[in-house]
Amino acid sequence: MAETDSKDGEKKSSKKLIVIIAIVILLLGGAAGGYFFFMQKPAGEEHAENADKKAEESKSAEEEKADEHEQDPAANAEVYYQITEPLLVNFPANAGAKIIKISVTVLIKGEANLAVMKKHEPMIRNNLLMAISSIGADKAKTLEGKKELQTMMQSEVGKVMELMTKKNPVQAVYFTDFVMQ
Repeated sequence: MAETDSKDGEKKSSKKLIVIIAIVILLLGGAAGGYFFFMQKPAGEEHAENADKKAEESKSAEEEKADEHEQDPAANAEVYYQITEPLLVNFPANAGAKIIKISVTVLIKGEANLAVMKKHEPMIRNNLLMAISSIGADKAKTLEGKKELQTMMQSEVGKVMELMTKKNPVQAVYFTDFVMQ
């Protein structure tokens, strides 16, 4: 009978030991969780600080690139851009000409602006076609009319570039083909 009492006593003490260890582990886990919960910044603040740091870094990188472009003569080199297709405008039957066909090349400043010109060529073509229509066939026959049209075209291309890039890199517009019938 003495043996059975000692076995029950060992079972009780080992169960108590396991329960005590489990309680200690839970308390330590809870304390660690509470520490991290109260001592860490909320996720929103951390993301906001990271976003501010990234914005400052990107601004400084952009400023460095702008400085490089100002110092780099190739970035500010003048480049010719040929409008891909000739501009065709039909005039009314009573006008001095029925149709006008003009091929245009634009002189722009900077290689980067060349890509912008290519990207926005549909808008540029639209504005140039409107300028040709507004000048009229009779006026386009004269030298003064052609110069006025050239000035209008430079202005229209400049407006599109300014709208898209916030700067006007257009230096000049040249007629490479000018046909009236």
